[in-house]
Amino acid sequence: MWHVPFPSHLFRKYYVGTLALLLAALCIGHGIGYLTYHARNREAAPAAASSDGNWGLSFQQEGKPPVANATADYLKQFNAHYAADTDDKILYLTFDAGYEAGYTPAILDALKKHHAPAAFFVVGNYLNTSPDLVRRMAEEGHIVANHTFHHPDMSKLSTTEAFSQELRTLETLYQEITGQPMKPYYRPPQGKYSEANLQMARDLGYHTFFWSLAYVDWYKDQQPTHEEAFQKLLGRIHPGAIVLLHSTSKTNAEILDELLTKWEEMGYQFHALDELV
Repeated sequence: MWHVPFPSHLFRKYYVGTLALLLAALCIGHGIGYLTYHARNREAAPAAASSDGNWGLSFQQEGKPPVANATADYLKQFNAHYAADTDDKILYLTFDAGYEAGYTPAILDALKKHHAPAAFFVVGNYLNTSPDLVRRMAEEGHIVANHTFHHPDMSKLSTTEAFSQELRTLETLYQEITGQPMKPYYRPPQGKYSEANLQMARDLGYHTFFWSLAYVDWYKDQQPTHEEAFQKLLGRIHPGAIVLLHSTSKTNAEILDELLTKWEEMGYQFHALDELV
């Protein structure tokens, strides 16, 4: 085999060119990392509500409140809440009730056992089909609150008249069933809201309640396992949490007694939403 000497001037060009490529690649890598880091932080950073707002949370540290897509100070001007500003180990239990799936009695039994007040955000369908359970909620000291009559995307209602009708119709039906006025607490269906909505709710005398802890528990045929539920609900609990659960969840009904016990063992106490108003 012939050995052909490599000219020194070509070697220098080859070496310099290779080094330049390596440096360029390194810079590009750092640039991509920088952009990725800031993109992630932009997603996690709080932002003002917008006309097509969709409530969202970013959990960044176990045992600490999540970063929400609107700050507590921003929401305060509209009498809106998503968590209590406290270091005390208290939490607020809330349930969204769109229909009765047969699990609410077990949920109420667990709440009664632990002396835990809760708020049930109900819709018109629930009042029409399950008046006895609604009366039981009220009789056992729970708050029955407004999740609108038809469960629409409220951010698409541009007039105060249409917005008010969704809330007032539910109020009227609740009073007919229980003989009591409904507390002016409102939760936007699917967490969809707009700044105009928040102002409308305040003008009508309502407090708007989002949440600082929830998990995917609403799919009837894709219920989380007990282990999945405990992982999310224990790992993400934090002082002042407003917890959103669905009363339509089979898993929630099965684990609630144990879940409340575990939260108590962690030092948490259960308080009513009235404290935040």
